[in-house]
Amino acid sequence: MLPNILGYKKADIKVQNELLAGLTVAMTMIPESLSFAILAGLHPLTGLYAAFLMGIITAIFGGRPGMVSGGAGATIIVMISLVALYGVEYLFAAVVLAGIIQISAGLFKLGRFVRFIPQPVMYGFLNGLAVVIFFAQIAQFKVNDTWLTGSPLYLMIGLTVVTLIIVTLMPKLTKTIPATLVAIVVITAIVFFFQIDTRKVMDIAHISGALPSFHIPSIPFTLETLQIILPFSLVMAGVGLIESLLTLSIVDEITNTKGNTNKEAIAQGIANMTNGFFGGMGGCAMIAQTLVNLDAGAKSRIAAIVGSITILLVILVGAPIIEQIPLAALVGVMIMVSITTFKWVSFQLVTRMPKADIFVLFLVTAIIITTHNLALAVLIGVIVSALVFAWDNAIRIRARKSFDKNGNKVYAIYGPLFFGSTTTFIEKFTPDKDTQIITIDFKESRIVDMSALEALKKVTDKYEDIQKRVIVLNINPEGKRLIENSKLLKNNILENN
Repeated sequence: MLPNILGYKKADIKVQNELLAGLTVAMTMIPESLSFAILAGLHPLTGLYAAFLMGIITAIFGGRPGMVSGGAGATIIVMISLVALYGVEYLFAAVVLAGIIQISAGLFKLGRFVRFIPQPVMYGFLNGLAVVIFFAQIAQFKVNDTWLTGSPLYLMIGLTVVTLIIVTLMPKLTKTIPATLVAIVVITAIVFFFQIDTRKVMDIAHISGALPSFHIPSIPFTLETLQIILPFSLVMAGVGLIESLLTLSIVDEITNTKGNTNKEAIAQGIANMTNGFFGGMGGCAMIAQTLVNLDAGAKSRIAAIVGSITILLVILVGAPIIEQIPLAALVGVMIMVSITTFKWVSFQLVTRMPKADIFVLFLVTAIIITTHNLALAVLIGVIVSALVFAWDNAIRIRARKSFDKNGNKVYAIYGPLFFGSTTTFIEKFTPDKDTQIITIDFKESRIVDMSALEALKKVTDKYEDIQKRVIVLNINPEGKRLIENSKLLKNNILENN
């Protein structure tokens, strides 16, 4: 039973790595969760509760080990206007509804559709996310929208550079202790012992509090309320699932293992429902923290559980210590995450990949950088990739013309017949010039959709109008079912099928 909970066999797990990775993840999650909670106009603890609840529930019940979930900015950004217009209680209700939607997606096995996300979209997603993470750290060099100057700026830059040096060099000395955790501890010690005046976690918010308590959102349970929260819940559920399932796919690729997308969707839904009833702002998988977790040597579910429990302990008793961590240490760690997240190989692929793939890659990257909307960027990337695929297949449909032993004309079709290729298909035929009987052979083609049937009907009708006969051969099984169900084509045109 235990190996299943952990996600790996006991022999493959180094508990020390898991514990240290969990601590490192917690240190990087706290300031991000605080920042997004404050950005949304919420109490800082709302962000930390989300980090704890999302983290521990998805760690135990999620679709794969190694992933980290928390109060992610990708989901809370869509809720900012809801909070501003209707208040925090409507937010909690919307988070509960979003959780129900995500559970439904998992139960109906919709998680499998993540497989349709093309590689250029994945690369664009990672590159855009890396740039967003980087500039989010640069924003820490501001106070009240004003850039730091003089000694505070130089100290912040210096401590950040030292952090980057430690994170870079430490793995060459030892991998027993995560380099990111060492960097945070060393920079905190330097600032403490030398009494360096620099920005710390406490400058964002004070984070001490109590256990999250059960609370039913104080809203009127009416149809009007549902109409208010449903659009926000749908968007949040979609954004959360896309980011979570993309993160799962990336971890699959890094670890050369296979996760369960539908199980992850259900776990995300349960976690968000719990958030709504226990005062959390909701969230999803956090790719940056997941990469920190993997880089620190985590393989099982232990690290994410430890990270979540650490956040809870910080809320209850450890706030005075965590509040002393310099922001420069966390900025340095996250900058290194952005550097390792970026797919530098994409620059080498510019001259090797199809132009359409390069366009999609840079389009997704640009949308993420300009809008910070990961789900929108992925959706547009998938749509553009699908349109490119449709166009390529549309122009590839061919009709090889010949004559049979009786002198009747034969059109041998090559390439799929679907909505994108119907116009080209129809243009291949010359009814006025053809023989009294013609044959259309689909042996090397496929009838894909209703548009294909409609196109075939238009062709046969043209021949029928001038008293010529059409024989259709070798239709694929899916095409046969479409023809039988639609009854668009006359049975006397089908032979040898």
